[in-house]
Amino acid sequence: MCSLRPASSSAVSSTSSSAPVAGANKGSTSPSSSSSNGSSDANDDIVAMTWYAGWHGDDFPPSNMSWSKYSVATYAFATTTPDVNTLSLAASDEQLLPQFVSMAHQNNVKAMLTIGGWSGSQYFSTAVATADNRTAFVNAVMGLVSQYSLDGVDFDWEYPGKQGLGCNTISGDDSQNFLSFLQALRAAPGGQNLTVSAAVGLTPFAGSDGSPMTNVSAFADVLDFVEMMNYDVWGSWSTSVGPNAPLNDTCASGADQQGSAVSGVKAWTDAEFPAHQIVLGVASYGHSFQVSQSDALASSGSNTLVPYPSFDASEQPLGDSWDSVAPAGVDQCGNPTSGGPSGIFDFWGLVQGGFLTNNGTAASGIDFRYDNCSQTPYVYNPTTGVMVSYDDAQSFAAKGQFINDAGLGGFAMWEAGGDFNDILLDSITNAIGIEEVGC
Repeated sequence: MCSLRPASSSAVSSTSSSAPVAGANKGSTSPSSSSSNGSSDANDDIVAMTWYAGWHGDDFPPSNMSWSKYSVATYAFATTTPDVNTLSLAASDEQLLPQFVSMAHQNNVKAMLTIGGWSGSQYFSTAVATADNRTAFVNAVMGLVSQYSLDGVDFDWEYPGKQGLGCNTISGDDSQNFLSFLQALRAAPGGQNLTVSAAVGLTPFAGSDGSPMTNVSAFADVLDFVEMMNYDVWGSWSTSVGPNAPLNDTCASGADQQGSAVSGVKAWTDAEFPAHQIVLGVASYGHSFQVSQSDALASSGSNTLVPYPSFDASEQPLGDSWDSVAPAGVDQCGNPTSGGPSGIFDFWGLVQGGFLTNNGTAASGIDFRYDNCSQTPYVYNPTTGVMVSYDDAQSFAAKGQFINDAGLGGFAMWEAGGDFNDILLDSITNAIGIEEVGC
C-alpha cells in the first residue's frame, strides 16, 4: 500500500518551530503497533484519508478520485440492522463497493468500509450489548471484510452513550461495550491484520454517567486512529451563522465556543488518547443560510460581512445540484418531518453556484469574509441573501499546519466528491508537506 509522509523539509509555523509533525504508527496493521509511546519524527507515515459516498456514485464514480493523493479511502456506509448477524448495504453499494475496492488496490491505497453514520447507527448499542451479540457482530463485520477484500473497517457510531438519531438504542454501558467489541474484533482470526478506525465527535466517548470519559487510552490499543469529525459545528440548527468547521474557537466569545479542532484535540488528549492517533476530519462542503442585508452587512451600502449574523430559519436555501427538496413525511424513527432542502454546498457547488471562481476565490459581486479566529471563510450573495459558511484553500492550509504543529496523525476529508480540481486536497497536503513514498 502507499505510504505518505511529511517531507523532511516541511515547514512549521514561526510560533511553533519545534512542534512535532505527525506521529508514529498511523494506519498500522496490528493493535500493538497502534499503542505507541507517542514518539514522532518526520519519516513517520501519515493518514491521508477520504470518505467515498456511495450514493454519489453516478455523478462521481471511483475512477474520478485522485487516488495517488490518499493513503486510505473508506466507503460510506454499511448500516446496522435489528439482526446482529447482518449489516446492510444498499443494492447499488453491492455493485459499486467492489469497483471502489478494486480501484483502491490498483492504486496501492487501503480500502476500508465505514459502518454506521447518522442514520445507520440505530442498532449499534444492541449489537455490542452482550458477549454473544459481540461475537455475532464481529462475525458480521469479518464477513464483509472477506466478501469485499477490505483492508480495514471504520466505525461511525453516532454516538456511544448519547442519543444521535431519535430512536437509536442507547445504554450507559455503550462505550465500555464498544471497547469490548473492538477487543473481540482484534482477537478474531484476521482481526490483527485490519486497519481499524472510528469517526468520533469533538469530545471523548460518553461514560456511564453520560459525561465524556476522562480516560480513553484503552481505545488507543485497539484502534489505529480516530477521525475527529470537526464539522457541522454550526448549521441550520444554530441560532446564528457560524463556522461549519472551526479550527479554533478559544478566541471567540463564550457563547460562540461550540467546539473546534483546537478544543477537540485538547479534550481527547486530556483523556489520554495519543495525539498521533487523532486524524483531523475536514469538510469539503459548507452550510447555507438565508440572511437579510441588514443582518449580513456592517452598514447600508457596505460589503463588509459581520460575524455571527442572525438568519431566517424558516427559509432554508437550496444547496448545490446534489441537494434536493425532500418531501414532508416521517423519518426512520416514525417522527414527522417537514421536508425541504439540506442547504449544503459542496466546494464545487460554490463554483457552480457562482459564489466562487474556478480558482476557489470569491466571485465578482459576492461579499467575502475570512474569520481569523475560526480560520474559516464566508461568502454572501447580496442579491439572493444566501450566506455560506465553508472551507477554502486558506482554511485547509491552516488545518494542515495545525496537524503538523499538534503532532496529529493526518486528515480525513468528508467527502472525496466535494472538492473542485483538488484545490482543498492539494492545499492541506502541501501545508503538511506530504510526499509519496513506498508505492
